[in-house]
Amino acid sequence: MSEADHPPQAADLAEWISYLKEIGVRELRAPVSADAAEKLEQIRARLGNCTRCKLHERRKNIVFGVGNPRARLMFVGEAPGADEDREGEPFVGRAGKKLDEMIAAIGLERKNVYIANVAKCRPPDNRAPQPDEVATCSPFLFEQIAAIRPAVIVTLGSPAAKLLLETKVGIMRLRGIWHSYAGIPVMPTFHPAYLLRAYTPENRRKVWEDLKAARARMDESP
Repeated sequence: MSEADHPPQAADLAEWISYLKEIGVRELRAPVSADAAEKLEQIRARLGNCTRCKLHERRKNIVFGVGNPRARLMFVGEAPGADEDREGEPFVGRAGKKLDEMIAAIGLERKNVYIANVAKCRPPDNRAPQPDEVATCSPFLFEQIAAIRPAVIVTLGSPAAKLLLETKVGIMRLRGIWHSYAGIPVMPTFHPAYLLRAYTPENRRKVWEDLKAARARMDESP
């Protein structure tokens, strides 16, 4: 067993981490009491065939979440659209393809990250989830985050940022600035759908800067 397996009890944490980096250790993982995938399955089971709010009345499928249960980077969007409602998976339509491009731009694949939404059912006519719907559904998102314990969260659009940051400030003022949810660094950025309908080189540059910052923070996190 290596020396890295037995850190001295009195060692300063910062010095110990510096030492581990010097000897080539690039990633530390805390042991988990239960598998993250199992926890997510339990959350999905509790969600069940949800009828807790009015969104269930017109939905086809509950859209729970998808990706790596041990992901170090998590994306949180707003709510399913028509494509997502039909297929039961988040971000599979045009906005989903754009998100896949965004993920690939920082050297990752969809299978490496975890993707979820504030609301698990499609709002009528793709409107934003209403406060009562967010209040009913958001506890399941919070549980997902707690199960996955990502190193970094990227929120996509205003509803996700406002929920996790407990603010009424809009995405134009929030994006590009580091925030925190439950001790996890949060980088708000534009929703992929916004990029599709309001594409400009400037908006593309802003999202690229946000994603680069998120990837760098993820890589730096032990």
